[in-house]
Amino acid sequence: MWNSIFKWTLGILLTGLVVIIVFFTVLIYMDFSDSKEVVKSDETKDDNTSEQQEEKEIVELSDEKFKNKEDTDKLNPFGDPYELDQLTDAYVQDYIHQMAHQKVIANEKWGFYRITDERISWLLEGVQSSDLNHKQTYLNILNQWQQGNFAEADVHHNTIWKLQGGTIGKATGVYSQEEEQAFLESYENQ
Repeated sequence: MWNSIFKWTLGILLTGLVVIIVFFTVLIYMDFSDSKEVVKSDETKDDNTSEQQEEKEIVELSDEKFKNKEDTDKLNPFGDPYELDQLTDAYVQDYIHQMAHQKVIANEKWGFYRITDERISWLLEGVQSSDLNHKQTYLNILNQWQQGNFAEADVHHNTIWKLQGGTIGKATGVYSQEEEQAFLESYENQ
């Protein structure tokens, strides 16, 4: 009697194990297939990136701010009324992120801030005298930019983009000088 109960129990356990193995194998296979489709669709999107960028109007975000204010002396270099001691992580992230758009290839961009020595210096001064959560990250990026080193602008963009919870518009590379010039000229010719 115990022998037949043991055989039934062993049979049920083995059958359950086989069902579990098959289930997870199918689940993994389906997930892998979906990943391939996502990669293919991303590659297709990247192929159309330059065409989409040319069709879209990208604005320099501070232009309108300076146009619409009467007393521009009270505005920071980005056209906002925030002073250095009012900088938050959100403001610094937005400024760095939008400045990086001048240098990076990305499938989506919603405006940019032109990179200037004044803006970089202003941000550096504000970040150095702050207690921001990601102070060292900002300083690393801004110090490289102050030295004219934009070779990792895509990495810098994506670092900030991730801090902001980015899901669309990941940078996929850095513009060549010619591409950057074309980007700036397309803005100026709008």
